[in-house]
Order: sequence, then structure tokens, then C-alpha cells
Amino acid sequence: MADADGLTLAFRQQGAWSETQAPLYRRISGFIAERPELVDLLRSAPKEQQLPVLLLAVIHDLLLIDPLQELAQYYPNLTASPRSDGLEAVLLAFCSRHANEIRNLVATKRTQTNEVGRCSLFLPALALLADELGPLAHIDVGTSAGLNLHLEQFHYDYEPGGAAGGPSTVLLTCGTRGDVPVPASIPRFSSHVGLDSHPIDLHDDAAARWLMACVWPDQTARFARLKAAIDIARHAAATIVQGDAVSDLRSTIELAAPTSAASNDPTMSGHPVVTNSWVLNYLDTDSQRAYLETLDRIGDDRDLSWVYAEAPALVPGIATSHLGAGLSDEQITVMTMVRWRNGERDVRRLGTAHPHGTWLHWGE
Repeated sequence: MADADGLTLAFRQQGAWSETQAPLYRRISGFIAERPELVDLLRSAPKEQQLPVLLLAVIHDLLLIDPLQELAQYYPNLTASPRSDGLEAVLLAFCSRHANEIRNLVATKRTQTNEVGRCSLFLPALALLADELGPLAHIDVGTSAGLNLHLEQFHYDYEPGGAAGGPSTVLLTCGTRGDVPVPASIPRFSSHVGLDSHPIDLHDDAAARWLMACVWPDQTARFARLKAAIDIARHAAATIVQGDAVSDLRSTIELAAPTSAASNDPTMSGHPVVTNSWVLNYLDTDSQRAYLETLDRIGDDRDLSWVYAEAPALVPGIATSHLGAGLSDEQITVMTMVRWRNGERDVRRLGTAHPHGTWLHWGE
């Protein structure tokens, strides 16, 4: 994608994808695609990060640093009455003034999606496991800032289906279809441990701000929810391990649920359950297979569960093995539960979902 034509096309596609959910980014992306000097700003990024959303996030980050910039007047999350007139000229002037800063940031930043809405997708599956086995030892792979490690502290509203969790500054609303097993109460957890190759330190203001910059400014509720989740995480202890999703997986599971605790008695150490959402698509196919093989080897030694939300088409190293060739080309997010009991692996497709947890269709 490093050639100019490829980047221009990428911005046009980004504009089309943003049509309904992010009209501001649709307009900005379309304009950038017509201005080679703006497209060229993204060429400072490493090849694998030459994504339009990275440049959009860098611009957003600069506005979060200084919301008095004129361009901020167009961002719905930064002003109560966003402007619509003259955006293109203001954007061009802003990028010209900040060209060096933008180039430096796109060269060093990585896109991050810390979407706590995905907790709505995991909660019903985790509750089923808790009903079966008691307290859970939660291991979140690709945890980034570890926001999903605090899922007990959020309030959930399933429409229809009911509510779960106590009062919280983070309200997660999820539209449902099918017989979603909404729990009467939040499952009990013995531990939460996150694993990430580049974990985010939320006590670093710049790092926390970057997470917010990666949220599309049109999605004001999502932006506010992320701010609230960051505040919760900053005041709640969580264990996050910096490491590799494959080579450090076993030791992270052992940290969360030591096998020495009462000879693998889940009532003492918690039953280990691994979660990951839109993480494995960042691994190549061989690494995806290695991830599954590692879980299989662990499942040979102890009872283990794994709940994941991934698009099968993007994780062929997992999907073909689990879902069969007929379903492995799906672009939509699929919720899957894998259980190892007495060394035997069982795979259950739970349903389909919006990648940010907006809706969950159970059994589909």
C-alpha cells in the first residue's frame, strides 16, 4: 500500500466505509484522497501501519492536545455545535502548519482499538462457564490497556434480554436477537490477567489520550464511554504481562490460574478462560495455527476454555480447523467457545456480532 495510488484508493475506501457511522471522517477521507500532499503524510508510517485511520487518529490526537484549534470546531466530540462550512480549507491549513508533527507521529504510533463494548459479547459466554465451573480466571490476549479486564465494573443493558451489573459510569448497550443467555448477575472471577506485546500504560496521559484519539469523533457516546472506562482502569488494579501471544501464553495462564493451587481445583484457583477479540487477524496464518496448537497443548494438561470474537476470513489458521471450510470465509465477527475437558476439545459457534459489541445474534 506504500505507493501513492494505493494510499489514495485506501482513503477513498475509508470514506465509503465511514458513510453512515462517521460522516466527518467520510468527508475528511474523501478530501485527503484528492490532495496528494495530504496522502503523502501517511507515507512516513511503517508499511504495515500505512492505514488511513492512523493519519485520522494523529490529527485527532493533536486536536485533543489543543482543542482550541479551529479544526476542532468540526469534531462532534470536541464541540457542542460542530461546524460544517469550510472544513476542507481549515483541514488543509492545519495539516500544513503541523506537517512535521504529523509525520513524526505517524512514524511512531500504532492504531489501537480498545473497545469495551466487546465485553457485552463476552459476558453471556463467561456466565455460562461460571455456571458450569464456578469462579473464572480470566486471561485476555491482546489486552492493550487492559480495559476489558474490568468487565465486572460495567453495567450491561441487553435489548431485549435484560440488564446485568450494578450502577456504573460505563453503560454498555447491546441489541440482541435469539436466545442470548443474559446472566442474572456478573460471574465471579478469581483473577484477571492481560497479555499484550505492546501494553498501554493508562497512567501515561499521552498514551491514554492516544486511545481516545483512535475513536472516531462522530461516535460521541463511544468516546465518552472510553473516557469513563479509562478512569475506572486507572483506579483498579490489574495485572498486564508484556509478551508474545504464542510463546508467553502458557505462562500467563499459569499466572492467572496456577496448577499448583489445590491440584487444579477450579474452586481454589479459578477455571482458566482465555478471551481475544479482533486480535488474531494481526498474526500471520502460521502464528494463528501456533496459537491454537499452544492452547491445545495446554488443554491436554488441564481443563481450559477459550472464547473469541474474530472474523473467520481473517483468521484462516483458526477458522478452518474450528468451523470448517464452508464457514471460514465469513467477514462478519463470529463468537466461538472452545472447551477442553479431560483433554478433549469441543468447539461451539455461539453466534455473530458487531465488532464493537453493538449487537449480538445468538445461534446465528
